[in-house]
This record gives sequence, C-alpha cells and structure tokens, in this order.
Amino acid sequence: MKYLNLKRLEEIPAESFQSRQPYPWANIEQSLTPDGYERLRACLPTVERFNKHVGVKRAYGQGPHDRFLLHYRPGLEIAEPWKEFLAELQGPVYQDFLRRMLGNHRFIPTFEWYYAWEGCAVSPHCDAARKLATHIFYFNTEDDWDSSWGGEILILDSERRFPVHSGPSFDDLKVAASIEPRGNGSLLFQRTHHSWHGVRPLRCPQGKLRRLFLVTVNIPSFQVWWRRVRGKDPDGYRLNAA
Repeated sequence: MKYLNLKRLEEIPAESFQSRQPYPWANIEQSLTPDGYERLRACLPTVERFNKHVGVKRAYGQGPHDRFLLHYRPGLEIAEPWKEFLAELQGPVYQDFLRRMLGNHRFIPTFEWYYAWEGCAVSPHCDAARKLATHIFYFNTEDDWDSSWGGEILILDSERRFPVHSGPSFDDLKVAASIEPRGNGSLLFQRTHHSWHGVRPLRCPQGKLRRLFLVTVNIPSFQVWWRRVRGKDPDGYRLNAA
C-alpha cells in the first residue's frame, strides 16, 4: 500500500517554493492517500509511550516548547502501517522529492511524533543550523479538533530585524501565514537565518491533543557527524530504541 500522494507532491513547483516569502514554505493539501491517512490515524502511538517535556529551558530567552514527544529509532515498536510509511519516507521517491524542493543536498532524515495539550505553545524561533528543513504531517480532523482551540502554525516575518540567536515575541514579528494543521495535509518549510515560526498557546479542553508527525531533514554537519561517532542520531538520541 502507498501512503504518500505522489501525484500531489509532483505538482508542487520547486521554483515557487524557493521564491516564497518570507522564506520557502508550502502547505500541501492531501499529502497522503485517503486510505493511507486513515490507516495511520487509526494506529497513532498512544500518549503513554511519549516523553513529556515541560518547562525545558531554551537559549536566548525563548519560551519552552511543552509537548509530548516520541522520537523514532530503529527497533521502536510501532504499528505496521507506520513501519510501511517510514519505509516510504526513507525510500528514493520521497528523497528525490526533498532534493527537488530543497536542492541537491546530502541529508539524514529523523522522525518524531508531537502531541500537545491545553496551554502548550511553541515560542518564535528558527531551527538549529543542522536542520535543512522540516516536514510536518497533520493528524487531527474536524471531528477531534475545533478551530477555536487554536494550534495554527504561524509563518512569521521578522523583516530580518532579529538574529537567529535571539528571542523575539509574537508581537515583535508579523504573521505572514497562519496554517491550520487539520485534515490530510502537511507543511514543508526550509530553514534559513530568518525562518521564524511558532504556535500560540492552545485553548483546547482537557484531554484533547494536537497531534503531529515530523520529518526533520538534517544536514550531515560536524555536530551530526560527532553525534554519530558517539552512537547517536542527528537529534542526539541513541540510534537503537530502548
């Protein structure tokens, strides 16, 4: 079974993506096949398996990014559809899509599930320099996430007034786009020195979760190489699951 909607991915022009302002990004509707999307939604990992990150200090005065996080490593027990999807993401067709969109770079993908609850936020930030891009797949629908609860991913325009290593607030930045992460869709964006993005605090009821799956496209930098020497992946996790 195929999960990626290859026809939809092929339709996205790389030139338009690269010229998008304030930095390269694309909100891709119907990123997955309808059947594939429903199969993956039906067997998402349960929150009990996640690590809970609360109040973790960030550099430059940026606010914490509270969330439940499950990082994929070889050997992690996941449902068969997710194994098949991850195999696709590591296969040549998806890798060629990324190279077409991002340039002919060498890269190492890593994978994580992010769930967030009431009050969680993502303060404005640019990603680490080792990250070439991020591809975020949405796993909430209108049936389990109301738009009034927030959760939009904000593409922020700094007008290049703030260095990467700083901590501007939402009020310091302009909202260039507000992406509602619901339904069968995904957001691909490329990391630059001004690729500011964030999420305002969630307003969902207790017990509701905003659910995302992330592909991080890592450049094989010295940091990534040194982590590999020590038996870790680009995100700093041990290569084999516990």
